[in-house]
Amino acid sequence: MKVLFIEPYPIEGPSSRYRVEQYIPYFEDNRIKCTVRPFVSSGFYKILYRKGFYLQKILFFLQSSLKRFFDIFTALRSDIIFIHLEAFPFGPPLFEWILSKAGKKLIYDFDDAIYMGAASPTNRFFRHLKCSYKIKWIIKMSQHVIAGNAFLADYARKYNKNISIIYTSVDTEKFSLNSYNNKDDITIGWIGSHSATPYLESLKDVFYKLSKKYKFNLKIIGAMEHNIKIPQIKIINLDWNLKDEIGQFQSLDIGVYPLPKDKWAFGKSGFKAIQYMSVGVPCVVSNVGINSDIVQDGVNGYLVDTEEKWIEKISRLIEDAELRRKIGLAGRETAEKRFSVQVNAPKYLEIIKKLI
Repeated sequence: MKVLFIEPYPIEGPSSRYRVEQYIPYFEDNRIKCTVRPFVSSGFYKILYRKGFYLQKILFFLQSSLKRFFDIFTALRSDIIFIHLEAFPFGPPLFEWILSKAGKKLIYDFDDAIYMGAASPTNRFFRHLKCSYKIKWIIKMSQHVIAGNAFLADYARKYNKNISIIYTSVDTEKFSLNSYNNKDDITIGWIGSHSATPYLESLKDVFYKLSKKYKFNLKIIGAMEHNIKIPQIKIINLDWNLKDEIGQFQSLDIGVYPLPKDKWAFGKSGFKAIQYMSVGVPCVVSNVGINSDIVQDGVNGYLVDTEEKWIEKISRLIEDAELRRKIGLAGRETAEKRFSVQVNAPKYLEIIKKLI
């Protein structure tokens, strides 16, 4: 059985890494020959969300477009085409349409509300080339659709009856428990992407007010260009890199995951909370969307709605090392039972086998 996996980003892109790449060894162990084709190369990804580099981005884009054209021939020799998010970042779903007309079986997988048409502020000049309405057509053309949460599944059901919900998952054998319990040097952390940095900045007043009562470090991974500064707080600002990702999560004592209350946030997979949980780091998260399904308030994490609640719940964790351990271990148990590769990989495999 041959399956071609089409994804927008290379392994450095979190959605591609956790929705596609980490499952490939499992599929191959089950006699599926896998070919993975990202649109964006690793070299392209390094500059994709950085300001400037316009000429390099254009050249990379042309190179990626040519490669995607030749992917059609690989697809025609495959039994199933697994498309994560989209095959091409702009224009109508031409790639998917060609394969559909050729009688190829398509599986469509998405874990974000990309049908709403959001674009990175770093590359605003590409915004008018986006074609967000194509997502519904890709869903219609697919034999099966995999959604990252119930909100996305409800959208997909308007256009296709063959829907499964599979949460974005972690390999709990790799994401192991942390060993950071230093009571005198608490590290509160946030690990994310450039596009999510404004959500973190919404907590500036929270951190400032906490600093008046407690001494702690604030570790920020993935927002170097924003250079966030808060008076009286030691901020550890680091670039994200794939090699250190798990270790960075393990280095935290408390993880935060702020989100706005809007439809875009309802399409999120809550994955940052899952990553904190997987390494036993107690998390404080916005009570938005799927977060309320992942987190049981006061059991395996904390759900918050207001600035006062952010301060209250983080304060509890700063003050009580045993509470951090207890909630962290409960979070780890949740990750193992519901959000692990070990639990969810067979669900992907079952869908693929059914189509054959």
